[in-house]
Amino acid sequence: MDTSSGVTLRDLPQCGLTAVTMAKRVLSILGSTGSIGTSTLNVVQQFPDRFRVAGLAAGRNISLLLEQIRTFQPRMVAVLNRELAEELARSLGPSDPKPEIVSSTQGYEQVATLPEVDMVLSSMVGAAGLLPTIAAIKAGKHLALANKETLVIAGQIVMDLAIQHGIQILPVDSEHSAIFQSLQGNHRRSLRRILLTASGGPFFQKSREELAKVTPQGALRHPNWSMGQKITIDSATLMNKGLEVIEARWLFGVPTDQIDVHIHPESIVHSMVEYIDGSVIAQLGIPDMTIPIAYALAYPERLPVKNPPLDLFHLQKLSFYPPDTGRFPCLRLAYEACAQGATMPAVLNAANEVAVKAFLEEKIGFLDIAWLIETVMKRHKTSDNLNIDTILAADRWARLEAEQLVDNK
Repeated sequence: MDTSSGVTLRDLPQCGLTAVTMAKRVLSILGSTGSIGTSTLNVVQQFPDRFRVAGLAAGRNISLLLEQIRTFQPRMVAVLNRELAEELARSLGPSDPKPEIVSSTQGYEQVATLPEVDMVLSSMVGAAGLLPTIAAIKAGKHLALANKETLVIAGQIVMDLAIQHGIQILPVDSEHSAIFQSLQGNHRRSLRRILLTASGGPFFQKSREELAKVTPQGALRHPNWSMGQKITIDSATLMNKGLEVIEARWLFGVPTDQIDVHIHPESIVHSMVEYIDGSVIAQLGIPDMTIPIAYALAYPERLPVKNPPLDLFHLQKLSFYPPDTGRFPCLRLAYEACAQGATMPAVLNAANEVAVKAFLEEKIGFLDIAWLIETVMKRHKTSDNLNIDTILAADRWARLEAEQLVDNK
């Protein structure tokens, strides 16, 4: 099915999402103990008359999940494996809520498909979020999507399923939310370019010699955003922006040659859309994920979230720079993977996940991240028979290749 028109975003009011004005929206949150998950629960706490949490899915952070169970009283929770499920069950006190506890990928899919849920917030890190997200779509759940890897590795399949099952995918990434907002009220045929902004991370003005000396501790100090470790490293290498280019290609039905990246260190303009008459429409706001999360959960309404206003008089300037793909080749590799298509984006993503983990464990250097990804991509023969099985097989192959490169480094 052709999704080039971006129909899954354009036709949203026909999919029943305006019902939030009449009744509570019932949510399942995949990745509840991560940065997006905790921010989402903060929004839920601000608006208890608008949202109810039925399901939570976490990884290993049992202590935080316990707090979330006590606060939100979900019907079901999922954790990474059976051992953690047993630990969680033992940790619940006599007066604590007693949700059903499930585990592993099957457990995540159960949380994503609870009958009473009408929207799933998908914010699991990496390719692990793919199968639970697809399960949610097949179950007819509207999707607030923060797991960009789902569209990176299986964009065509996911968008086709969304149309087939009549569900709406709403972007939670601040950049894609900004694009979505900037497209409102305009004809898609009038679109010239998407201008995707990037903070540049902490190193965008560093030389290659300086980048060769970067430590994990230095790379984790993002100047503007508070995020998880993996996405923070991706921001420092510009891989995060590369993944967002691929995500935007599928969300908005725009070829990558119409998606340009602009380095914007202030992180105030979250992205822009240029139209054929030369007009550029941008969405601005403080760098706080509460804004795009609340917009996705309550669309088409806006909620009065508790954030300080944007003070442009204090800010004084907004600056923009072209990305340097010589010093930050991960962005170039993402464009190349998207151009090759088929299973190559899955290989890009899997190799990157292995490389980031190895860098954080100080097994490879900062510049080795891009080298490792490119080496794995060059060794991969793409499959034209694209389905979930071939995507998962390419993902497994790329992880093994990347791990061998790390071991031999």
